[in-house]
Amino acid sequence: MIGLEWLKPAVVFGSILYALIGVVIFWICFVLVDKLTPYKLWEEIVDKKNVALAIVVGSTAIAIGMIVSAAVHG
Repeated sequence: MIGLEWLKPAVVFGSILYALIGVVIFWICFVLVDKLTPYKLWEEIVDKKNVALAIVVGSTAIAIGMIVSAAVHG
């Protein structure tokens, strides 16, 4: 069958594995960014309504996601 190679169990398992690896690496990097900042990000963004910090943290999350995606994709 042409075009159904992606339905093979090895391909599906590999995709799930790479997705999980990517999510774990993203989470570790984001926790690292949170620990490196001199204040608590969640408290600063949610309680103190710091929009500028929220934009910076969101941009950092997107950048980390793009880097992890490129690394996993190869």
